Amino acid sequence: MKYRLTNLKLSKKLNQPFINNVRHASASLGLWESNMTNEIRHKIEAHWKDKILSEKSEPSTGEKYYVLSMFPYPSGSLHMGHVRVYAISDAVSRFHRLKGRDVIHPMGWDAFGLPAENAALERKIDPQEWTESNISNMKAQLKTLGCDFDWDCELATCHPEYYRWTQELFLKLFDRGLAYQKQSFVNWDPVDETVLADEQVDQNGNSWRSGAKVQKKLLKQWFIRTTAFAKFLMSGLDDPMLKEWRDIIKIQKHWIGECTGTSLDFKLITDLPGKPESFNVWTDRPEFIDQAKFVAVSKDNFLAKAKIKNFDDQDLETVFLDATVVNPFNNEELPLQQKRQQAMQKAREWKIGGYEVSPTLRDWLISRQRYWGTPIPIIHCKSCGTVPVPREQLPVTLPKKLTSDKGIPNLRQAVDWLKTSCPKCGTEAFREADTMDTFVDSSWYFMRYIDVKNTSEMFSKEKAKKFLPVDLYIGGKEHAALHLYYARFVNHFLHSEGLLPTREPFKQLLVQGMVMGKSFRVKGSGKYLKSEQVEKVGKNFVEKETKLPVVVTWEKMSKSKYNGVDPMEMFREYGADTTRLIMLADVAPTSTFQGIFNWQQRLWLTIRQFLKRRENISLEEVANTPTKEEFIKDDAYLCNSRNYYVKGVTFNIIGSQQLSVAISKMQGLTNSIRKVSLNCLTHSPEYEKTLGTQIIMLAPIAPRFASELWSGFCSAKYFLAEDFFMRDKDVLQQKWPVVDSDFELDLDVVVNGMQVDLLKIKKSILDQLTAEAAADLALQSPGAKKHIKNREILGFKYYYEQNCDGKVSFKVAIKPASVKVETSL
Repeated sequence: MKYRLTNLKLSKKLNQPFINNVRHASASLGLWESNMTNEIRHKIEAHWKDKILSEKSEPSTGEKYYVLSMFPYPSGSLHMGHVRVYAISDAVSRFHRLKGRDVIHPMGWDAFGLPAENAALERKIDPQEWTESNISNMKAQLKTLGCDFDWDCELATCHPEYYRWTQELFLKLFDRGLAYQKQSFVNWDPVDETVLADEQVDQNGNSWRSGAKVQKKLLKQWFIRTTAFAKFLMSGLDDPMLKEWRDIIKIQKHWIGECTGTSLDFKLITDLPGKPESFNVWTDRPEFIDQAKFVAVSKDNFLAKAKIKNFDDQDLETVFLDATVVNPFNNEELPLQQKRQQAMQKAREWKIGGYEVSPTLRDWLISRQRYWGTPIPIIHCKSCGTVPVPREQLPVTLPKKLTSDKGIPNLRQAVDWLKTSCPKCGTEAFREADTMDTFVDSSWYFMRYIDVKNTSEMFSKEKAKKFLPVDLYIGGKEHAALHLYYARFVNHFLHSEGLLPTREPFKQLLVQGMVMGKSFRVKGSGKYLKSEQVEKVGKNFVEKETKLPVVVTWEKMSKSKYNGVDPMEMFREYGADTTRLIMLADVAPTSTFQGIFNWQQRLWLTIRQFLKRRENISLEEVANTPTKEEFIKDDAYLCNSRNYYVKGVTFNIIGSQQLSVAISKMQGLTNSIRKVSLNCLTHSPEYEKTLGTQIIMLAPIAPRFASELWSGFCSAKYFLAEDFFMRDKDVLQQKWPVVDSDFELDLDVVVNGMQVDLLKIKKSILDQLTAEAAADLALQSPGAKKHIKNREILGFKYYYEQNCDGKVSFKVAIKPASVKVETSL
């Protein structure tokens, strides 16, 4: 077995080797004689912290890839949930850069809302000041984490240059008749003094924020008619563009509900005080609504039952007591037994409903009675009524430093700010005093990222066509219902306006569960204890002071439960790269991290051994390539391991979306590298390929640690694998490893859902196979012949995704031969 040496040149005078003449881009620290300790980890981080944010591989495929992580509320400090989400998004974005794609990886701040305002009130400072300080602090922490965000795309929802376009979005909805104001009984939080959406009230009727008992209050509020898109939002969940949504599709479908009827607004006429102007009725028989009779069922509340006398004797719900109604379908414009679609069309013209919707879905209530939010761009005039703010007057900015001696500030206290003139008639008028729900701000931020400096429109259609939809959206599962629903609605709406290329905003989702921590609660009282307040007696836990029994559970991390871990403490202790590895490997942050530490040490020792061996060898020894069976076996073993793990790790990052499994497979590759003989390490180019591949695959997850390993690897005295890597460039400028063309991949033969055979085909052949050729191979396999004997082929599909795990599935549906069916591809 012969190998060609590279970077080994003989001096004509001295007849000595000229060793490794490739100069690496960045020098390592050269601490290979030391063992991996926290001190070494921190030295590595300090050395590479700036380089990893600037060194990137240049796009080569011409293909864009938009990685979006849910932007955080700027609380002032990261929690472990943030660390996991942003470590994932950074790893995935770096992976796609190594794949040669033009990656978009932006970051911003969901900066409006109650938490920021309440925190500022407690500290008696302006919410703007509090928010900007927190943004600065969290941005520094994200850089410490090593996240390579596109900071030139940064935005904050509280900045006028952003919310000017949130107001534009509102006006677009208003122009289409999808933003409207009406009286409604709403959930009122008496502590936070604002309206809450139904979803912000728990099952006991308490506020999600303050814990106060929620009251019902009649207020004139702004709504977005999301029900107008209900059926489109439901059908969009079956879009073939969507990948790996898994149970999120079920969550969305449950939220929207089956759109089997329509909802209609009825004007309410009553002399009783405290009643709304209208009420809403859902029916699956709108063609018979003119025969509705409304019957009170209780004298103690506003609920009543409406019955429509039709062929199915359908019941309707949610009407009011002691009142008569004006039924729009009783006049001559809509004669009796009018067809369903005509009835619904008329309702839409009159703006009283008429859209296909489920009985549970409601329009989006966006009014909030607080200061810290996007002002609603509406002016109220006694003569002209409700008038939109002219677009040239946007943004309608918040008054500065609004404070109040009367409790919680809101825009109704900004008397001078409220006064304005009517854009239509010029007379005195007043601005809308409600602000928008923060879900409006977060419903479209991913669109603004792609054109954040645009001062003339929300974003350009050209850039939207180029960069949207989002390829991968990463965030917490707690946002899988509301936020995702609102973002999808806005995307559908703007697509209907001709501004976006697709109805759905996100191709692929990667949702994360809660980061859990071990909590201790006193049995009976439920009081939470710190870990140092608890001791173990036998198999049980008790409170040290009282000896009362303690219940130990795993719960979402929280300061109030004393089970939280401060990421900055972990950064200070172990370094950010090690923290990233711990989080992405799904190691509980309160358990032992020894497995990750051991892996880092094995990698460190592997580079040390490689450098020593390549340093202390002569040219004659290199030229004398071993021919022993052990060497040949090890060489083939490394080749097989490299291809196997490249295939697996790649699939786990972009296919199954399991970074923890990808890390586990990388650890398996490390074990393979360390199993082979010293002869293999010394003389095998395959060893170099495998070790270099190991470091490149580690780079997206632990970029600083991998950069140090790579720099050391590239400083070896000589190399045997010619041009396999770009050793003059840093690890983050390399190309992601691919499976060798002669490596055999699997072709699964599946008949009626059951695997009946497995063929091994070289990757180079599979790359060139047509569906027909794959069919021929599969049909000739022993397993296929056995299962298809005496039957006709009903049809089959051929699947192959090279960028994932290289698996091929040939799927055949068969039935008895007595039924004649044509073969189809």
